[in-house]
Amino acid sequence: MIVRTTVKSIQDIMRQDVGVDGDAQRISQLTWLFFLKIIDDQDQELEITRDDYRSPIPERFQWRNWAADPEGITGQAMLDFVNDELFPALKGLQVSAKPGDRRRVVRDVFEDAYNYMKSGQLLRQVVNKINQVDFNNLDERRHFGEFYEQLLNDLQSAGNAGEYYTPRAVTSFMVQMIDPKPGETLFDPACGTGGFLTCAIRHMEEKYVRTPAQSETMQAGLHAVEKKHLPHMLCVTNMLLHGIEDPSFVRHDNTLARPYISYTAADRVDIILTNPPFGGREEDGIESNFPQHFRTRETADLFLALIIRLLKPGGRAAVVLPDGSLFGEGVKTRLKEHLMEECNLHTIVRLPNSVFRPYASIGTNLLFFEKGAPTQDIWFWEHQVPEGQKAYSMTRPIRLEHLSDCAAWWGGPRRERRVETERAWKVSAEDVKARGYNLDIKNPHTVAEDHGDPETLLEDLSAAEAEVAALRDQLKAILSEALAR
Repeated sequence: MIVRTTVKSIQDIMRQDVGVDGDAQRISQLTWLFFLKIIDDQDQELEITRDDYRSPIPERFQWRNWAADPEGITGQAMLDFVNDELFPALKGLQVSAKPGDRRRVVRDVFEDAYNYMKSGQLLRQVVNKINQVDFNNLDERRHFGEFYEQLLNDLQSAGNAGEYYTPRAVTSFMVQMIDPKPGETLFDPACGTGGFLTCAIRHMEEKYVRTPAQSETMQAGLHAVEKKHLPHMLCVTNMLLHGIEDPSFVRHDNTLARPYISYTAADRVDIILTNPPFGGREEDGIESNFPQHFRTRETADLFLALIIRLLKPGGRAAVVLPDGSLFGEGVKTRLKEHLMEECNLHTIVRLPNSVFRPYASIGTNLLFFEKGAPTQDIWFWEHQVPEGQKAYSMTRPIRLEHLSDCAAWWGGPRRERRVETERAWKVSAEDVKARGYNLDIKNPHTVAEDHGDPETLLEDLSAAEAEVAALRDQLKAILSEALAR
């Protein structure tokens, strides 16, 4: 595939540059370059199809005018142009308050972007390679989209950058079960690289979008926020690759920085799909945006409180949470009680701890709930690693077909056909309350391994330890005798 070969050769060139250190920097560098090429290709098409269209990028800094000529600027002149002219101009774009201003997208992408490359000659080589991809060619764009997805997957092994990426099998399954439709508002308050958004777009385009008007309605319902620059830039580029003309709905911000009570009915949405950061701690002062009984610096807890508030009556959500959120006490208990009072927490899919490897090796759960009616019963489904495989890994990751048995069991849109199986069980809300809202409920159909009587095991251990001690004494005596000779 020419796209795959092109991107691989670009990465090989970047590895020669002393300024680019590691996968995360390489992906960041690739992304702002591809962003400029993608948006320029899109601009050239819009300039033909729309009489009044103007590019959001000043003419001097449009890709076609500084990068497209393979014999164009190079060396120190290239570095001076990029560092001293291009970046300051794009960071300082004047943005209007008018919706759909694409200048906002460009400015936000470059707000914290950085040119890591130190060689102007190598940068020219990279630019020339990028020019080989035509993003107005649907086939090439599709192939690049597939490869871009692999680049995002590579983030899982790029140090802490793995936190931005949720395995696509997980996002696709969650979207499939939530079933978003054009006309519904969909929000991801911690969108990372945009996995839930792209899966939702793909789902709606395949099932529901048949006209340009329906496509516009679908795009108008998308909303997302990402706090950190790298995933925000990756997400915006991802949206452009998926044919979104105005990805300004992906805001570069911290959802938690806004006071909880300031979110009103006007902010509420039909659907929330998200994998909020967990295991992290929010900066000082963020927790004060929340009511006293929900205050904590644990990021996942704060997001859960906000998600419940942001859902419309009848709204539905699918959220990834770690095991600690299920059995934790204190604020976590109050959050679970609040969740079950305000929402119907109807399903928890329990995932093994290898799903997010190598970035994280903790058990995770998919919580599905609907706002408006209290929880009566919770169905649990235990996902197991495929037979013949001990765990998921980078080389053998979770795939969507691994979750097909859960999808088949789901029981339709109203979940009315569910039955208990060796993988599925139901727990009443009253039982959960009696457990102190501990949702870490193991599969009752799993037969615990019989390790034997504890007293007998202790006796066997003591005998083994005594035997080891005797052998050690014998060895000491033999060595002492040998040294005395």
